[in-house]
Order: sequence, then structure tokens, then C-alpha cells
Amino acid sequence: MQPASPERRGFPALVALLSLALPLFLNSAFAEKVALNTPSWLRDGVIYEVFPRDFSQAGSFNAVTARLDDLKSLGVDVLWLTPVHPIGEKLHKGTLGSPYAVKDYYAIDSAYGTADDLKRLVSQAHARGMKVLFDLVANHTAWDSVLMTNRDFYKQDANGNVIAPDPGWSDVAGLNYSNRAVQAYMLGVMKYWIDPNTFDFDGFRCDVAFGVPTSFWEQARAELAKIKPDIGMLAEANKPELMVKAFDLDYSWPLLSTVNNVIENGASATSVQACWEQARREFPDGTLHMRMSDDHDESRAVARYGLRGALAASALMFTLDGVPLLYNGMEVGDATESGDPALFEKLPIFWHPKDRPSPGAVYRSLIALRKSGAPFRNDSVTWLRNSDSNNVVTFMRADDKNEFVVVINFSNRAEKASVEAPHAAEFNPVKIDWRSSRRMDRGNWPHAAQFKQVRIDGMPAPNGEALNALHLGAFEWRVYHRHGKDGILAATAK
Repeated sequence: MQPASPERRGFPALVALLSLALPLFLNSAFAEKVALNTPSWLRDGVIYEVFPRDFSQAGSFNAVTARLDDLKSLGVDVLWLTPVHPIGEKLHKGTLGSPYAVKDYYAIDSAYGTADDLKRLVSQAHARGMKVLFDLVANHTAWDSVLMTNRDFYKQDANGNVIAPDPGWSDVAGLNYSNRAVQAYMLGVMKYWIDPNTFDFDGFRCDVAFGVPTSFWEQARAELAKIKPDIGMLAEANKPELMVKAFDLDYSWPLLSTVNNVIENGASATSVQACWEQARREFPDGTLHMRMSDDHDESRAVARYGLRGALAASALMFTLDGVPLLYNGMEVGDATESGDPALFEKLPIFWHPKDRPSPGAVYRSLIALRKSGAPFRNDSVTWLRNSDSNNVVTFMRADDKNEFVVVINFSNRAEKASVEAPHAAEFNPVKIDWRSSRRMDRGNWPHAAQFKQVRIDGMPAPNGEALNALHLGAFEWRVYHRHGKDGILAATAK
């Protein structure tokens, strides 16, 4: 997203607040629809956002390519590259300007390298079984864009002056999608970057997707699927209508805002479940949301929450339904400033921070758990009651073979909690229809056994505590498991 001002963090929070405040009837029509059938590589994947300028001191494509084995070892499946185009100079912000102020959609920023360097990055990612998303800035351009020769491409005020899409976004000019020539041009851009004979990107992360007409996105998806049938589309939006025919995945801004409010402001942890349930009521059945606690629009989670709080937030995002996001540097606990104004400067990641423990093993273990535990990749979430619901969040992820219970203390104090998890043979698992609150029996599961704590690398070893008698440290979280035919799972990457 294009940052608006030094108060940039307020934008996702405002979007989330407005989303939570909307009357439910506004979205009821979309709640009765079915979401797109997302390709498995995106549905089951882990997304890693790369900002090439700050990913390395060199700030180049080649420096990203050199680290692909590290990312593969971490468990990353999908790379998202922030925009690769030349940055506009007119009215730019900061020293270098934002990569979301695009000067030429068909060109590559020479500071990053050459076209061949980018092609090599994509092909080397493919060679490792990884997909790559192109960051498309379709809502606006730089003021000195090559498209400025045709003023009809842009939104204008009553006096015929080209205007920004938002008053705070002074470094960009808004594109006018009522002009069909704009739609045709942008569709051509999208085809160019996914063409196997050019760069062969696997899909798009679409910046400010909510600001572009849904009809354009639906047309684009249909056309692009002819070139790449398994294309993946990520919308920077939280808009139910986009998920019917256009996009596979969107931003879970309301959940991010809720977690911010719980950890930073002491709000009740019950709001996490309430936020999740509201999204289920509003969005098409089967909608996938990108779960994130960090990206280029937010100050670092370790800065907002502290390291333990950041890992508690990540535990939620990696074990809930949806697709988790890692923003480059999270795996080493990088605390370098991000968002506005850092998006306009050169602020490289500190890959080897001094005297600070690296959470890399924890992230690697969480990703391995997601990959080895099939329930973490379905859309079934059952919220469980516990004795300290104002601080502790508990839920189950299950299928017909395995059950996992996730316990997260979102308090900066030690807490005691008892979880009302199903026990032994008395357990009759159910699937909840959230729209009617009906319970649909699925039958008794054989060979029921007590839950056992999963070992997470980088976290305290399992201590044998049962779910009905937990002693949780500040921001401590655990995952419990039962029914695996191979015994207790250890979330350790192979």
C-alpha cells in the first residue's frame, strides 16, 4: 500500500475499524456466495515478502537470489517482491521515494539490477519449488509517469487538474478506471509480467485493490487464467465482493487491528474470536485471508509487542485458518524501522543483531508444523472456552485424523488457565455452521487419547502440563496434539 503520512499505521487500523462497524446486512449477499477455488500452492503456502532495497546492503535482485536456499530451508513457498519499477522523482517522499510511486510499468529499477537478474531470480525460485508474486500498483502512478502524456488516464478535479487518489498520498496520481483505455493498458501490463516468455511470475499481489473497480479485477482474472490457469491473486483489501470471482486471498486487517488492541492496549482477548467470527459471517464461504502481524506498512511487530509478544502474535497467525505472511527480517527479530517514513529511505535489515536471540528456529518450527499437520491448512476452527478468556485464546484445528489445540497467553503477565477441550472417548467432534449456529455431528473418533504438548524448536520444552491445569508465562503459547497415528508430532523441520 502507498503510505499516506507519518501516521501511516492508522490506515489499516481505520479500515479494520470501519469494517467492524459496517452493518452485517451490507455483506450478507456475499456471505451466501462461494469463494474462488484457490490453487493449492497458495492455499497451503507460506508467503515471504521481500523488499529488495532493504533485504541486503546491496539492495539487488542478485542478493535475494543468493538467499533463496535460506528461505527454502525456513519453509517459504511463495515470494512476494515489492514493486520492481523505477520510482518517480517528482513530488517523491523522503530520500529515495516509495516503490509504490511507479514511473514505468514495463521497466525495472536499475538500482535493483537488470531484467536478466530478475528473470534469474524468478527461475531460481521456481527451481526450488517456490512461486513468485509480482506487486502490481494498479491504483495510481508517480507524477512523472510515462502515462502522464495522456491526462485522460488520470482522475481529475472540476478544473481538470490531475489529483491524488487520497489527499494524504501526495507523491502519486490516481488512475481513472472509467476510461477503458486504462483498463486495457493495465491488463496488458499484467499479461506481460506473467508471460512464460518474459518473466514468468506466478501471480500478483495487488496494491490498494479496494480502490480499483471489482469489474476490472474480475475481467483481469478471467483473462490471466487463460495464460496461467493456476494463477494466484492476493488483494490488498478486506472487501467481500473481491473474493467471489477475482481474488484468492485478501488482507486480514481487522484481525491485525484486533491483536494490536489486545497486546498494546490491554483489550480483552475474547475480541480475537469475535473478529474471526464476524469475518466468517461477512465473506463468501471458503474465503482465505492472509494472516500477518508484520509488513511494510506497519512498524515492526517486535517494536510494537516486544519479542515474546511478537512470537505470540505469530503463533496465532500461523495456526489459524488462512495463509501466513513473513515480512523479510522477522525470522531474525529485525527491529529496523519499517512503514512511513522508512519506506522512502535505505534501512537494511540487520541479519545478525547483537545480543538479541533470533526467533528463526521458532518460525521454522511453526512452518514445519503447518506443513506436517493437515488441519492447519483446512478452514475448520473450533474456539474453545478457557478459565481466563480475557487473556488467553484457545482453539482447535482438526480433521478426521488429528486434533490440535492452540493456547496463547496474550498477557504480559503469567496466567493460570484451564481449557475446556474435549476429553477421551466422550469426545464427539462437531462442525459448526457459523451462520445458523447449528451443530452437525461427524461421528465419534476412534482411539481417543489425551492431548500431548508439541515440541516447538526455540521454545521451552514440553513440561507435561495438561490442558486443564496450565501455568503460562507472559506471552507464552503452546500447541497440543492427539490422534496422530505416528504418535506425538514434533514441529521440527526435516
